[in-house]
This record gives sequence, C-alpha cells and structure tokens, in this order.
Amino acid sequence: MSACPPGARSRRPAPLPARVVLGVAAAVVALLLAACEAPGRTVTDDRGPVPAPPGPSPYGVVFLGPGDCSSRGPVIREVFCRSEKAAATVLTRHLGTPSSGPPCPDATDFVLHVSETGTGARSRLTTGYACMRNLEPPHPGDPGQGGGPLTVVGDCVTASRAGEVTETACADAGGRAPRYRVESAVRRRAQCPDDTDLFVSLRGEKPVGCARRSTGW
Repeated sequence: MSACPPGARSRRPAPLPARVVLGVAAAVVALLLAACEAPGRTVTDDRGPVPAPPGPSPYGVVFLGPGDCSSRGPVIREVFCRSEKAAATVLTRHLGTPSSGPPCPDATDFVLHVSETGTGARSRLTTGYACMRNLEPPHPGDPGQGGGPLTVVGDCVTASRAGEVTETACADAGGRAPRYRVESAVRRRAQCPDDTDLFVSLRGEKPVGCARRSTGW
C-alpha cells in the first residue's frame, strides 16, 4: 500500500453509479455460482414441498374381499389369515345374491351373505355374498363329501318324487333311497351318455349333470 507524499491531499474515488454497483454485485454472484457448478451441467432449482410419507395401508379396504380370511362363530369377522382365529378364506366376492349372481367356484365350502352398513362401511361393495373355503379340512364342497353350496361332478345325490335332489356323501352307507353319482356335466341333456339315469341341474357354463345310479350301497 503506497502512502501519499507529505502535504498531498488524498482524494477519495468518485462513487460509482448505483447501476454500476448493482452490475458488479450481480457479476460477483454469477462468478460464485459458476465456481460451484460442474462444467457442462445446468443447475435448476426444482425443489418443492416435501410430500408427507405415506401412511400404512388401511386393513381390509373391502370387507371380506378375495383372499381375505374370516373367523369362526355366529358373528363373522375379518381377521388376518395368519391369525389363530382365521377359519376360512374368500375365494370370490360378488354383489347380489347367489341365485342371481355369478356362481361360486367348485371348491366353495360355504357361502357367506355379506352386508356392510353404517358409518364404518369401508367400501362400496356393501352387500353381496362371499364364496368361502375352509383353511383346514373338512371340505364339504369337495366332490363326494356330501355338503357345500354347489352340486359338482363327483357328488352323489338322492332324488325325491317331487323332482328334487339332495346331496349326500358318497361314502355314506345309511339310508334306503337310491343314490346317483354325477358323472359328467354338459350344456344340453342330449349330450349326456345313453346310460344316464338322472339329470341334475348345475350352475355354470355346463348346467346339466349326467348322473348314474350307484350300486353296492
């Protein structure tokens, strides 16, 4: 730093116009930003409000939806399938009634009529029916077991004079009424084998069951 000679008067530099000062300040800021950027890259500020972390998914969005499990007892509740209270699982779930809606799968052990009402209803699927299967045996819906909501190929039935049939277990040796085993299912009666003894009404794409009288009981 040089000192002024004796007797000399120092002169202050003339103040820069405000526009010049602002221009210099902007240039300094630009240099600082350029020094912090990587060469050849453009930096943009795309920061926005940080979204809140998603909360846990609500359990049982649809009451007894497909894959859910129910408890035992007179009051059916939806429970975790790994719970010791779980007794059956939902194969399918439909609106309406079993007589008017889609048929349940052949493996269905029983049908639950579902009605979800009140302010706690969690879905628009509030009324209908659920096709259920027990998590453990017995499975009355399996062929020949004598139970379940559907009559399927392999089931045994007894016929009454009123033209109605009652499903019965094929292994049941009791009773005197003649029994028939549903051997096949077809679309029309004419497609049944010639040795068919009884036509049984089924549900689904093949609504005619071709049954033969069983012997040896």
